[in-house]
Amino acid sequence: MSISNEALAKLLREIEAQSVATQQQISLVRTQMGAKQREMRLAQLTRREISSLPPDTGVYEGVGKMFVAIPVPALQSKLEGQMKDMQTEVESLSKRLHYLETTAKNSQEHIEKMLKGAGQS
Repeated sequence: MSISNEALAKLLREIEAQSVATQQQISLVRTQMGAKQREMRLAQLTRREISSLPPDTGVYEGVGKMFVAIPVPALQSKLEGQMKDMQTEVESLSKRLHYLETTAKNSQEHIEKMLKGAGQS
């Protein structure tokens, strides 16, 4: 059973389009992961700096265009919560990246198979 050249060309175009879309998504996910990792490092650094302060020290948190006084323990717990959330998001993005890379690899293999098969006909 042989596939017509038109059907083969159409299938090849679809796989190529999927491959290009996947590459764009991979780039986006990598950018998002980098941003989350930077945010997480910033939160870790802030938490480390705050942990060296006495608990009664006045610290302020930016809220829009103003600053609000917040107790040191409350800020530390808030930063820890943010870090946990960001870690979860990074893990989720990592899984998505693995899926997209696998999809891109499979698309490339299908394209190569189709080209080799077309060349042998």
